[in-house]
Amino acid sequence: MGGLGGFGSPLVGEGDLAMNRNAITTDYDNIELSVIMPCLNEAETLETCIRKARHFLSRNGITGEIVVGDNGSTDGSREIARRCGARVVDVPVRGYGAALSCATRQARGRYIIMADSDDSYDFSNLMPFVMKLREGYDLVMGNRFQGGIRPGAMPWKNRHIGNPILSGIGKLFFGCPVGDFHCGLRGYSSEAFSRLGLRTTGMEFASEMVIKATLLHMKIIEVPTTLVPDGRSRPTHLRPWRDGWRHLRFMLLYSPRWLFLYPGTFLMLLGLSAMVWLLPGPRTLGAVTIDVHTMFVAAITVMLGFEAVTFAVFSRTYAVTAGLLPRSRLLDRLYGLFTLEVGLVTGFVLVLGGLAGLVYGFAIWSASDFGSLAPSQEFRILIPAGLLLALGFQVILSSFFLSILGVPRT
Repeated sequence: MGGLGGFGSPLVGEGDLAMNRNAITTDYDNIELSVIMPCLNEAETLETCIRKARHFLSRNGITGEIVVGDNGSTDGSREIARRCGARVVDVPVRGYGAALSCATRQARGRYIIMADSDDSYDFSNLMPFVMKLREGYDLVMGNRFQGGIRPGAMPWKNRHIGNPILSGIGKLFFGCPVGDFHCGLRGYSSEAFSRLGLRTTGMEFASEMVIKATLLHMKIIEVPTTLVPDGRSRPTHLRPWRDGWRHLRFMLLYSPRWLFLYPGTFLMLLGLSAMVWLLPGPRTLGAVTIDVHTMFVAAITVMLGFEAVTFAVFSRTYAVTAGLLPRSRLLDRLYGLFTLEVGLVTGFVLVLGGLAGLVYGFAIWSASDFGSLAPSQEFRILIPAGLLLALGFQVILSSFFLSILGVPRT
């Protein structure tokens, strides 16, 4: 994520560059570390980043390689990367996530460290990441708030609004043990990356990686990272408000519980409570009398809540069967209990309850020789009956659709 971090240490000289070439091995079976950089017209800073990475590998005796995932640069970035000894992976799909995914899949190292190629992260100081990876951690995240953010390195709205809010939402929704959700400097093992099965191609890639690693119960840890202003003269590729919304949207879509289940459950409980409270008769609160009009609104609230809850179940089922989210043991147990047959029986019972209410209402109307009834009396029967009827049909249709979503696919 361009412009999100670094130390800005001195450039490595030409003599150092010649020495550092020895750190890049051609014995691909024994590469420990692949340093990967996404690139889109980074001619101003790419060589600096590659030199720092080479110096780091040579100084620490690490057998490694440098891979540049190029997103269609037209400023000579690819030629610069090859001249400096990096391996260039041409990525036909535009996007931050696409560049990193393709570069990672082409990487040959046991461990991967990714960072932006704008000289905002210090490629010569990657040892804390390597040490944690060697200890067995699957994902090692940099934390810029712990390591320090130099003046001008991060816009105030990112530092004080975007990152804290999105990191807090990540913790709330998914329990992510990360305080800097969108740090662009991070390390992971190639085996862990294969297990993650990341799908996004844009800026959401950063969120998807942390979320999926958390959901798969991978070992995650943070290390302090310093952020400095990037070395480019042109504006960053980042668009804070648009990219922030994309991250938030992704987290909502990846969490059916918070998007559908919890709000839907709240609406259902609120509506049902109001209906039960009003079922015996009108209620008076101070100078206000609450009657069947409020009961009707409560019934609509129950329906809306039920729709949201079913959407949560549908979303989660599709995400699991499509490989977007890991399987849930709780969900598997619920599927074992609430089969299609159970759903059909439940739906038919609700439909029968609704029909019984309509018959009872018709009987009352018949007893008055089909004359006028007091609205309070009439609707106190018809509203619950109509709700049961509607819920019954929804349960039946939802059971069939859920069974279709759960059909195994090759």
